[in-house]
Amino acid sequence: MEGWQRAFVLHGRPYSETSLMLDLFTEGQGRVRILAKGARGRRSNLKGCLQPFTPLLVRWSGRGEVKTLRNAEPVSLALPLSGLMLYSGLYVNELVSRVLEQEANYSSLFFDYLNCLQNLAGASGSPEYALRQFELSLLHHLGYGVDFLHCAGSGEEVSDNMTYRYREEKGFIASLVIDNSSFTGRDLKALASREFPDLSTLRAAKRFTRMALKPYLGGKPLKSRELFRQFQVKRPVLPSDNSSR
Repeated sequence: MEGWQRAFVLHGRPYSETSLMLDLFTEGQGRVRILAKGARGRRSNLKGCLQPFTPLLVRWSGRGEVKTLRNAEPVSLALPLSGLMLYSGLYVNELVSRVLEQEANYSSLFFDYLNCLQNLAGASGSPEYALRQFELSLLHHLGYGVDFLHCAGSGEEVSDNMTYRYREEKGFIASLVIDNSSFTGRDLKALASREFPDLSTLRAAKRFTRMALKPYLGGKPLKSRELFRQFQVKRPVLPSDNSSR
């Protein structure tokens, strides 16, 4: 590859005594697997920067599935994520790692990802808003097309106080049944705009994104959710961060 690309480390693991195997999310080529030779060595100047949430400029070479890192420079210090926000960032990284194809261009999503991390780093309360916005953006870039604003049965515009039931691959159909797959027209309008004015619409967005992302994730559980559950056991659970991932 010629030239530098903006990138973030999604995940890294030791490879041999001195090297790292990295999954990167890059601006121009999406998810790329890269071998960083000698990055764990005692004299390596890369040891501190090849970490999640650090904005990077990177160069690599190679044509196979695994590339070889040539250069990496931090653009700035790592985004300051800790506690609940750190686990939320790990969740976002795992989502990207699990659902994006390797070496496919997701340049617009890259900036949505950056915006999500910045929002998490700057958040003083719940991460929910930033997470739901990113999940909806991710679904959009995956080609998940659903019309939030029209009833799939009649084609009529959704009404705020009507209830609609989600049916996979079809959309939202007017229904009197109220269950976990049911949403009000107001909920659907919030999903369409990716703006959540209250806790009710935010919770509805979480229910929807969990259902919509499930086929992409398959049956394998998310490790970040298990880590988050362990984290919750060690701290008081606030009403606003109820099972955030």
